[in-house]
Amino acid sequence: MELALMGAGEAAAAIRGGLITSEALVNACLEQIDRLEEQVQAWAHLDPELALEKARAADQALQSGNMLGPLHGVPVGVKDIIDTIDMPTENGTVLYRGRQPQDNATVITRLQEAGAIILGKTVTTELAVYAPGKTRNPHDLSRTPGGSSSGSAAAVASGMVPIAIGTQTNGSVIRPASFCGVYGFKPTFGQVSRHLVLKQSPPLDQIGVFARSVGDAALVAEAIIGFDSNDLATRPMVKAPLFSVQSEETPVPPSFACVKTPVWEQADEGTRFAFTELAQALGEHALEADLPDIFVTAHEQHRIIMEADLARSFEREYTDGREKLSAVLLEMLERGRRVLAMDYNNAVADISSLYEGFDKIFEWHDAIITPATIGEAPVGLESTGSPVFCTIWTLCGMPAITLPLLQGENGMPLGIQLVGPRGDDARLLRTARWLVNEMSQ
Repeated sequence: MELALMGAGEAAAAIRGGLITSEALVNACLEQIDRLEEQVQAWAHLDPELALEKARAADQALQSGNMLGPLHGVPVGVKDIIDTIDMPTENGTVLYRGRQPQDNATVITRLQEAGAIILGKTVTTELAVYAPGKTRNPHDLSRTPGGSSSGSAAAVASGMVPIAIGTQTNGSVIRPASFCGVYGFKPTFGQVSRHLVLKQSPPLDQIGVFARSVGDAALVAEAIIGFDSNDLATRPMVKAPLFSVQSEETPVPPSFACVKTPVWEQADEGTRFAFTELAQALGEHALEADLPDIFVTAHEQHRIIMEADLARSFEREYTDGREKLSAVLLEMLERGRRVLAMDYNNAVADISSLYEGFDKIFEWHDAIITPATIGEAPVGLESTGSPVFCTIWTLCGMPAITLPLLQGENGMPLGIQLVGPRGDDARLLRTARWLVNEMSQ
């Protein structure tokens, strides 16, 4: 198998077993980048010599009997809103051109402790909101890769790197993963520290993983989850064995709740047809379930929280550099500045009530199954597509994963999204693996 197309788990095992070196793997990824980057444009910053230097150090450590962790020698791409001490972090805007952080984000430290090699920084949309960056969809260069974690999804999809890190405040992991045909996993809110990651909305910001399999997503997520006193959303906890649990056989075939959500009519005809066919193929394992009426206003509650927080988080950018901000971002910031404190506080307080609305669903079902996006990646690079099928799960802080199991009418990837109860990430991943195996038979 071509080295650049190896999955993270497979590559880590090959490095541990002496079948390949980290240097050879990193070189293969860099060669793939040389071949495709001019077309795909997934990277904001690359330092090949630094990556190779770290790969050689990983190989030398292994030869000395010092394995650094489960990702020893495996290259990873990192979204360019996550601070890195030895690479710029420019947040997708000219306002931060050349910005060099003084420390690593906690998620970078966790990756390095697991032995990963930070290959480079992947393209993000402007301040990780909606204005697109330069990245194109590897499956069709005329289409968007999605956003805001555009480069992370495209880099994994095009074989430039086996795994990548992104963030999600609405649909910024699940949507680009679906559009680019890779696995995208967003753990439960508060599982992964956001320390020294660009702050948009503290009640909503979450970190996620792009990978080539459920197992690889679990491997990376397990390495980066954990308590961090610098992020009060995290809590002291025993680290869940995500990788080992997802590898287990399910005791019985899982049961899925097919949820269309209040935005079902926004899904295009092809998506609705594919979703219905999937539910029929699952037969007795999938039953349609309706969300309670309280979810009718969930998208508006998310908008209130997100836009008010964006206005606060980007106050300095708005005040000092608004002439360099996109029209779409300016419009969101100006709406956010008009949100009343009462409306914001009520929207945040209502998150708990919304989550209680899932009690009956999860009493009878292992996971919710729902579209990841309204359709295939749109043609054109002016938009990153709609995140509406991600909004409820992000608002409620639930773990979600998209699986590249379907194709749209134009042959483009179409993801299926699975959602689980908060904190039950391991079971969700095991259920996802069951579904992938079932669909491949």
